[in-house]
Amino acid sequence: MSIRISLAASSAAHDWVQPIAADAYTMSAGRLGAIVAALAGLAGVAVGGLALARSTGRGRGRRNVRRGAIAALVAGPFGVVLGGLVVATADGGLGTGNGLGGGYVALLVGSVGTVLGGLALTRAHRAH
Repeated sequence: MSIRISLAASSAAHDWVQPIAADAYTMSAGRLGAIVAALAGLAGVAVGGLALARSTGRGRGRRNVRRGAIAALVAGPFGVVLGGLVVATADGGLGTGNGLGGGYVALLVGSVGTVLGGLALTRAHRAH
């Protein structure tokens, strides 16, 4: 009888320690941080891609390419840092509502934005 009681008590304690998954429509701090980080990384990808596409042309628009590359080099790392912060501070695993999945997406998208911005800046310097 005491074995059943101890197993039930340890099961209840285990359930008490587990993080509770957030509701589907609940906006937690982790989710909000992951959304902001992913949007910043996405902005870095968009601006860096446009700057990279424009960097092959000659003549007018040199300043715009450089500004776009620098903007991508600001937005991309911001997304990476904020996404890393979300991943580092998430309490539960994927699907718990702490923004862990969004943090990983922000890390990936922000890295791509940083690379595109760096390539565009390198091409802008090389063509100048």
